[in-house]
Amino acid sequence: MIDVDAKQTLHTYLRSARGALVWKLEGLSEYDVRRPLTPTGTNLLGLVKHLAIVEAGYFGETFDRPYPEHLPWWDDDAEPNADAWATEDETRADIVDCYRRVWDHADATIDALDLDAPGRVPWWPEGDVTLHRILVHVLAETNRHAGHADIVREQLDGATGLNPAYSNMPDHDAAWWQSLHTRIEQAAKTAQARSTTT
Repeated sequence: MIDVDAKQTLHTYLRSARGALVWKLEGLSEYDVRRPLTPTGTNLLGLVKHLAIVEAGYFGETFDRPYPEHLPWWDDDAEPNADAWATEDETRADIVDCYRRVWDHADATIDALDLDAPGRVPWWPEGDVTLHRILVHVLAETNRHAGHADIVREQLDGATGLNPAYSNMPDHDAAWWQSLHTRIEQAAKTAQARSTTT
């Protein structure tokens, strides 16, 4: 038997992760929200776009509650990874607004169904799921990508945390952080040197 508060708890954490991800775009230029910062092209606006597709599918088609808007990034003939970056014609506002509309649709599904409500993920081999499993899956995926966004945003301007008021980091000045960085780098070099002599 699943705790009656479990759905609310999972939903609360999902909402928090969504908000943290969208905050990572604030205060950045168009270039910085779009530019690839890893060899595989990870970028902030692409993470938001990707998660819009994730929630639209998992909380829509899975439970026979299809998301009402056409999202072309998921079409069979879409370019590979089309959901992972923004073209020059797609605006930040359009993508963020789409993500927020997807939230509303997903939230309606979550509110309407019990945790043991059955669903089917057509793109999974095993297929049959429950709302509980999908909530856990989407929460895990959203947090995973929010973690990517944490690292990418910190690379851009040093901003960290869940929102502008809560960095979720110890309160130290730049000199302290540089000193820690230096110590960690030295520990890594020493460990590497030891590993090559044994």
